[in-house]
Amino acid sequence: MREWVIYVGIMAVVFYVFFRENGLVGAFAGLLISGPLYLAFGYVLAKFGFQRKSFRELRELSAAKAAADREAAATSSSSAETSRARPAPTRRTSTGRGRPGTKKNRR
Repeated sequence: MREWVIYVGIMAVVFYVFFRENGLVGAFAGLLISGPLYLAFGYVLAKFGFQRKSFRELRELSAAKAAADREAAATSSSSAETSRARPAPTRRTSTGRGRPGTKKNRR
């Protein structure tokens, strides 16, 4: 609800500054009607199980993910170089058999 109040305050100032010559009653009525719509939309999302995360939770989550990525990159790069075997030669590599010759066209 706090976000909606901040939104209404900012938009009321914007409407007042830019649309002074027009009627402001309709614009302010629209802002006030948006409050119940905001609450109804939040209610429907909550019924489906949506839970918003706070900025603190998002920062903690991203920091934990970044630390896990750094740790995984450090362990995988050192172990991958030592344990990976050389792949077997194939026709698609330079150590395999060469390309077949081209067929002559029959007339």
